Amino acid sequence: MFKKIKPWISAFRLRTLPLSVSGIIIGACLAAHNGAFNIFIFVTAILLTISLQILSNLANDYGDGVKGTDNENRVGPERAIQSGAISEDEMMLGIKNNILIVVALAVALIYMSFGVSHLLLSLLFFLLAGLSIYAAITYTVGDSAYGYRGLGDVFVFIFFGLVSVGGSYILFVKQIDHHIFLPAISLGLLSAGVLNLNNMRDIESDKVSNKITLAVKLGKSKAKRYHFFLIISAIIVSMLFGILYFSSFYNVLFFIAYIPLGIHIFKIKNAKSPNDFDSQLKVLALTTFLFSLLLGIGYIL
Repeated sequence: MFKKIKPWISAFRLRTLPLSVSGIIIGACLAAHNGAFNIFIFVTAILLTISLQILSNLANDYGDGVKGTDNENRVGPERAIQSGAISEDEMMLGIKNNILIVVALAVALIYMSFGVSHLLLSLLFFLLAGLSIYAAITYTVGDSAYGYRGLGDVFVFIFFGLVSVGGSYILFVKQIDHHIFLPAISLGLLSAGVLNLNNMRDIESDKVSNKITLAVKLGKSKAKRYHFFLIISAIIVSMLFGILYFSSFYNVLFFIAYIPLGIHIFKIKNAKSPNDFDSQLKVLALTTFLFSLLLGIGYIL
């Protein structure tokens, strides 16, 4: 039993978790700035988001494993099914158990936030929870997996940016407000950048495995230009947010994150091998988390 703990922890891909909660942090802090914050809603939302990310990671391991996409040509950490540490049946059972956890947390969060007095919002969030589970699983699982058709970037932008920031804000405030859109767009662009970086690293092995990501469609040179567009656009949009909603210098604390983002752009410009891209994955993910943390904290100080 204990021999299986390490492979499962590895399959959870813990390094992806800070990025997954970035939108919750921004949404919660913007809500707190408006005087609407609840620690129990915040903690439950964090747990739900982490559970959804782990579900996505397990499903990704399963989908790429059974399709043979995770093979000896792939750069990066060896996956659980690929290594044989976890069987396909065990992984599927883990996915099913994780879905139950996600559903339980979603029901608790929706009831905690909306009770019985906001029926339409409750129904909307039940729908969002269902769509989130569907998106987490079908990224690589199934014959029509959208991650194999170059649509992963769109889903990441929507769920890691718009849904994460906007959804978490609504959980506290019970309404949508205009000032959440620019941070949500910025985070969505940076999150899509993380995925594109991952796909640029795997571009050759994905091509052989017929996993047609957007990076495969564009080719390495254009994928790099697309990456620069994502990061620079995120900087411009967030800078616009900082200027339009400026009330104190704490509000622009997140400008500090532009320094590692600028260094990251320079590193990617000179990147050539899969290892060059892989080494920047953690950098960009943690910088995005730092960006979110500074943006959120800056609005409650």
